[in-house]
Order: sequence, then C-alpha cells, then structure tokens
Amino acid sequence: MDEKTRQQLIRLAEDEIPIHRYLGLKVVTIEKEFIRVRIPFREDFVGDIRTKRWHGGIMATVMDSVGGAIGIANFESPEDKLSTIDLRVDYLRFAEGKDLLFEGKLVRMGNRIMVTKMKAFQDGVLVAEGRGVYNFIRALQE
Repeated sequence: MDEKTRQQLIRLAEDEIPIHRYLGLKVVTIEKEFIRVRIPFREDFVGDIRTKRWHGGIMATVMDSVGGAIGIANFESPEDKLSTIDLRVDYLRFAEGKDLLFEGKLVRMGNRIMVTKMKAFQDGVLVAEGRGVYNFIRALQE
C-alpha cells in the first residue's frame, strides 16, 4: 500500500466515519491485512458504574470496525461494498477504565466473503478476542 492510500484510509477511519469520530478512534498501523487502533477511555463508555469498566457493546463495536477497516483497505473501487454477516466476541478479562488497543487481521478473502480475527489489549494484556465474517462485494461482480 502506498503512502497516499494509507493516509486516505487513516483520514477515513479517524475523521469521516461518524462512529469512529465519536469513539475517538486513532489508527496506529494500517495495512491491507492488518490494522491496529487505539480508543481512549471515556466515562460514557462505562458499562459497570460501580467499577468503571468498559461496556462490552462498545468493545464489540470497535472490533466490528477494525474488521471492516481491513475490508475497506482491500477495496479496488469506491463502489465496492462491505457488510457484517456475523460478529463473535469473547470477553476474557475485565477492561478497566483505561485506553484499549484493538487489532484486526485478515484470515481469508474469498470471492464474496471475508473473515477477520480481532483482539483487544489493555496494558499489553489480551482482554477480548473475536471473529468477524463480512459480505464483500466488488463493484465489478454485480
């Protein structure tokens, strides 16, 4: 991936997608088959007000986003399409009220189906992992 494309993808991910802007998503690394993003902790991401731990739904949303970002990084045309078919998340540990780092990796890119694996880390410790299955339609295939 050339630097111009990388910068366009970062701008799209951080500034142009409204949910990402709301989350404060910051791209650390982006490639065609891998992405790493940081989400800063905010009080409105709390799921358990007694312990100030992350809400699992916010974490799942970010995992879906990083999986989808891999698909977007593989678009060949602005008319290519991507939608989530299935998302599975396993929460392994509590995510405390601190920033999280999320990673997504391409597992398989088929003719119409893309599979990704995602992980969430806090202070270097794996707190959740997931898998996303996406409908991936190239504009030329319709």
